[in-house]
Amino acid sequence: MSEDNKIKSKIVETYAEDMAKVIEDDREGLIKKIIHGEEEHEKEKLELSPESRKNKALMFSGLILILVALALASFLFFYKSNIDITPVAPQFVPIIFHDKSVFLEVKDFKKEEIMATVFKEVLTTEVKDEGIEGIYLSSNKSVIGLKAFLTLIKSSFSPIEGNFVNDNFLMGVVKGETNNFFILFQVRDFIDIFNSLRAWESKMFFDLHGFFGIDIGPETKYLLTANFEDGIVENKNARILYTENEGQKKEIVMMYVFINDSSVVITNSQNATHEIMLRLASSRIKK
Repeated sequence: MSEDNKIKSKIVETYAEDMAKVIEDDREGLIKKIIHGEEEHEKEKLELSPESRKNKALMFSGLILILVALALASFLFFYKSNIDITPVAPQFVPIIFHDKSVFLEVKDFKKEEIMATVFKEVLTTEVKDEGIEGIYLSSNKSVIGLKAFLTLIKSSFSPIEGNFVNDNFLMGVVKGETNNFFILFQVRDFIDIFNSLRAWESKMFFDLHGFFGIDIGPETKYLLTANFEDGIVENKNARILYTENEGQKKEIVMMYVFINDSSVVITNSQNATHEIMLRLASSRIKK
């Protein structure tokens, strides 16, 4: 073999040996990479496994939170069931427009205390002349209706049992030279209520005298048995209780006036009746 061929053969052998070595080294590197990858995968699986401490702690914490939430929900459910729910009292609807409203708390008041409290408000009202102040009695901040009012003053008048009278009523004062108290209530029909009012006449003064600032004494006790008389006030039918002092002009002590087929006002003043009629007519027009 020539010298050149020997050199070429040597070069080929060296190249082949180098390639074999590279392939062998690369195979070993690839195997190491595969083994390393598998080790990393197993490690990751172990960390994500429910058996790992970290996941056990998270699972335990989640379970605790769920139990706490269930316990809280159960507590709120049973607590809500045992709460004494106070019904919301229906809001009053003014029968007529009035310039001012006052609410007088009269819980546990006796009849005399209620009358004195209301009459004091009548005397001290600050509404303008011919203005009207609505006076509402309340118990525990709930407005008292007509039925409860009549019970509080121990009145013998009880037409509400037959649904003849609306429980929504208005007490108040009309400002003038003298401040005049009134009670305004609505009826189904004046024919239904007429007999009940006539029957109440014998006790009306006794039931309501304090609201008008009249004390029962030697000079006024005759009014307890005095009779109401037919009359006309503002062209409306009325029943009127007059004074009976000899030698003096009769004055209105108390009266009830049928303003229309469904409204009755109890007062002691023609001027008060006039103002209430105007406002009642105005409220009807607005409706």
